[in-house]
Amino acid sequence: MKKTILALSLAAAMPTFAADYTDGDTHKNDYNWMQGNLMYAVNELPGESDHDYLELEFGGRSGILDYYGYADVFNLTNSDSSDKDGQDKIFIKFAPRISLDGLTGTDLSFGPVKELYFATLFNWGGGNEDSTVNNSFWGLGSDIMVPWLGKVGFNVYGLYDLNKKDWNGYQVSTNWFKPFYFFENGSFFSYQGYIDYQVDLKSEYSSSSNGGVMFNGIYWHSDNFALGYGLKAFKDVYGIEDSSGFKSTGFGHYFAATYKF
Repeated sequence: MKKTILALSLAAAMPTFAADYTDGDTHKNDYNWMQGNLMYAVNELPGESDHDYLELEFGGRSGILDYYGYADVFNLTNSDSSDKDGQDKIFIKFAPRISLDGLTGTDLSFGPVKELYFATLFNWGGGNEDSTVNNSFWGLGSDIMVPWLGKVGFNVYGLYDLNKKDWNGYQVSTNWFKPFYFFENGSFFSYQGYIDYQVDLKSEYSSSSNGGVMFNGIYWHSDNFALGYGLKAFKDVYGIEDSSGFKSTGFGHYFAATYKF
């Protein structure tokens, strides 16, 4: 595989052994990647929305800092008929993690756990601060080797709502990227996805005490391009209890065309 493909898959495929920073070289595993995804969502929940959006996605490693994030821009043509018409134009997710192995210069690996992190996650909407999502998550993260999938990120957070100035439950998150079929020209198919699931949500803020999503994507990758389809399963997403008036449990479909920078 060439460098651009390696940059995208490094986070999931490496390292296959403990991240040993006892030699003091915290930059030996550095890498970065960035790509633009033109997306279309069908039956996205809650609310069964169909809409287009542009996503700038990035990630990498620099010293003790492991990071991932994206910025979404919705309703690109400002169409009055779009399900996103009149809603927030932008959504941003940023998930920096600080390696505890690198920070302490100690090999903290054990069993399938290859590295530990102080993990954070921030979700920011594009509207007025009091009316849009403005959440932060704080907790412990890890990289775990899983049979067949390889390296899987696994994080456990407490949710602090920056609008309400209050803690509200916990979130468990995983993510993976598994190339599983390679062509002679170096392109390949991958199974990639994530799980975000919230528990112990407060009844004063949420109609359901738990809920979340699982994304399952099959993507074709070349050096500079990717095409993919993702099936996302929703269950009382964002702590909104499913009802006949506002659907929050079910399945959504996502189609992506990607350019890798």
